[in-house]
Amino acid sequence: MEVVSKSKIVFDPLYGFINITNLEWEIIHTPFYQRLRWIKQLGFTFYTFPGAEHSRFGHSIGVMFNAHKILQRLGKAVSDNDLFDDSLQSPDKAFHQSIRLAALLHDLGAFMFSHTTEMAYIRWGETTREKNGKGHPDDHEHLGSFIIKNTDYDGGITKILKNYRLDPQKISNLVKGIDPSVLANQILHSEVDCDRMDYLLRDAHYSGIKYGTYDRDYLLHHFRVANVNGVEIVAIHHNALHAVEDFLMARFAWYSQVIRSARGARFDAIAEEITFYMLEKNKIVTYSQLMDMISNDPVKFYGFNDQYFMQKVHQYYMDGTFDKNPRIKDLANCLLFEKAPKTVKCEEFKQRILSQDEEHTYEKIVRKAEEKIKEIKDILKKKGTEKDWIVEDLPKKHIIFIKSRKKLVKSKSSENLLLERDPAKILMENGEVRLLGDVENSIISDLQTKFNFVPNVYCSDSAYELLKVEGIISG
Repeated sequence: MEVVSKSKIVFDPLYGFINITNLEWEIIHTPFYQRLRWIKQLGFTFYTFPGAEHSRFGHSIGVMFNAHKILQRLGKAVSDNDLFDDSLQSPDKAFHQSIRLAALLHDLGAFMFSHTTEMAYIRWGETTREKNGKGHPDDHEHLGSFIIKNTDYDGGITKILKNYRLDPQKISNLVKGIDPSVLANQILHSEVDCDRMDYLLRDAHYSGIKYGTYDRDYLLHHFRVANVNGVEIVAIHHNALHAVEDFLMARFAWYSQVIRSARGARFDAIAEEITFYMLEKNKIVTYSQLMDMISNDPVKFYGFNDQYFMQKVHQYYMDGTFDKNPRIKDLANCLLFEKAPKTVKCEEFKQRILSQDEEHTYEKIVRKAEEKIKEIKDILKKKGTEKDWIVEDLPKKHIIFIKSRKKLVKSKSSENLLLERDPAKILMENGEVRLLGDVENSIISDLQTKFNFVPNVYCSDSAYELLKVEGIISG
């Protein structure tokens, strides 16, 4: 019988007790990881669903636990005694621990209110535009990778990893999904991965919305290692085909009905606009300043969290900084006091199910939406006042079940699609491995090209009334 020390343990509302290695415990208690306690998992969704107050801290531990369970099911995990024995070193243990660490650290660079403000930093693209830059987007993934590789000092993630004889570059590659092991990348980054397995259940639990529920235990039980041209990959046994479909449909419904719904997305869209304005006016910490904090002052970087953002918005609302831009002042008022903007509803902003493979149709619809937005802006500029504003929120990513075969072929990095990282693979009864989209008795095979286009445009009360008078929207 294996004996595991219970001194380092957390209790999770979804999974119960989770044992933590000494290495993980050290990392969790750095300023970098503790910062995640103060970053909400779902941004401003809690304005609509008050229970959704959970953080990136608990989510990341849950992702690590799911990665651990997948490794166990695949036969790629070492024993608990070996995993928790710091004196033992082996390639198998290093692989197991590295996967757990990549899962634990995947959101280490999360922005204030998660993806909400991140999109403003990506749009602003400070370091992306630098002449000597690598062209990377200013996103959480690259910020997290920077933390893993550039904190080689006491209490830094890099130093801790090296102390335990683990390669920070290896962990960074796993976090970014570019490890030489296809199997490892699939566990961490795929259509059915440890990240999605956690956030669907966790977000449903805390929000009270059951869209994200699926049978995790049944799905986990059917994870398998398959061999394609001598390469080990992750596949899911055909017996769990409908569990995979439930998982993918739950995610599709969650993003469609909660994350991208007008009610769920409105305050996130407002926060993104305010963040972008503050970046333009140099009124908030920049991406390069964050990198400097990471390299030199982790305790200062700890303060880059939700409270920092709300304090800045409140400060500039009170001290007159936002008075120079009445639109931003009004948006701040909406955000601080949960005053919901109006949703502009017209034919061009309707939710539609489209095909990934018909790009010309999608581009035509987006173009019409953008033309309508321009028409509205022109009317407000001509006939309105500074209080008559809109916030456009056209989707930046598609809500899909899976990536279509045509899209896979277009973006493939290897000759065999079965060796691509992202697409879900099914292990058939006869031992053949197929892409989920190629399985005849899967409903997903018929839905694989579909995506949900959910545009949102919001406006002030006075703008709404003006647009009604102008016949842009109906009462």
